[in-house]
Amino acid sequence: MQNKKILYVTTELQPYQEDSNMATMVNKMALKMHQEGNDVRVFMPRFGNISERKFQLHEVIRLSGMNIIINDLDQPLIIKVASLPGERLQVYFIDNDEYFKRKHYYGDDETQYFEDNDERAIFFARGVIETIKKLNWVPDIIHFNGWMSAFIPIYLKTFYEKDSYFNDTKMVMSLYNEEIIPFDHSIEEKLKFDNINGLAALKNPSSQAFLLESIDLVDVVLKGDEFLEGDLDKKFNSTKVQKSEYLDSESFNKIY
Repeated sequence: MQNKKILYVTTELQPYQEDSNMATMVNKMALKMHQEGNDVRVFMPRFGNISERKFQLHEVIRLSGMNIIINDLDQPLIIKVASLPGERLQVYFIDNDEYFKRKHYYGDDETQYFEDNDERAIFFARGVIETIKKLNWVPDIIHFNGWMSAFIPIYLKTFYEKDSYFNDTKMVMSLYNEEIIPFDHSIEEKLKFDNINGLAALKNPSSQAFLLESIDLVDVVLKGDEFLEGDLDKKFNSTKVQKSEYLDSESFNKIY
C-alpha cells in the first residue's frame, strides 16, 4: 500500500518512551508505512519528561495560537514538531503548560493520579482534530493508540458530528493493556459543556471506560497486545465492528 495519508495518534512512541509495547508498535507501524511511500504523520502529547533539546523539538508558530475551551476555560494550544531520529517522518506534539509540563505521565511519585487527567485527554483530542484541520491535511486513515486517543472518535461522532472534514477517513484502533485511571464524575459537566451527553462511560468514568466506549465508534479494532485482559477482552470479543487478532508489525497493514 502506498500514496495514502495515514495519521497515527498515540500516547507512547519510541524513542520518546522506552520499554513499552505500544511505543514499539507505533514506531514500527509508522516507519513501515512511511517507507512504503505513504504520507505518514504522528501526533502525541508533549509530556514534560520528553527532552526538547535532545529530540530537537521546535514550536510551529503557524499552528500554535489557537485556544481550546475546556470546561469554560480558554487553554492555549501549542504545537511542536520533530522528526524521528534518522527519518524524515514528522511527529507533532500537542502541548500546553497547564496540562503537559509536569514530569510524570498520569500521576505523581506517590501514584496519586492527577485530578485533571480527563481534561488533559479532552484537550489532547480536540487539539489533534483542530491541528489536522489547520494543516488542511485530510487523512485517509487515523490509527488510534492509547486511552487518550480514544476521546477523538467520541468527539468526532458528537461535537464534530456535522463537520464533514473527516467524513471519508477510516478509523482504526489498537487496544493495549493499559493502567486504568479513575476519573471524577465532574467529567460529565465538562463534556456537557461540549454538548456531549448520555455516554455509558459516565456511569463509572475511567480511562478504560472511555476506551471501551470508543471501540464501537471506529471502523476497525485490533489487538495491540497479543492477549487482552478483563473488560477489554470482553469488549473486543463482543463488538460488532470489524476486528483483527494481534498482528506483528510486518503484517498489520492488512487491516488498512
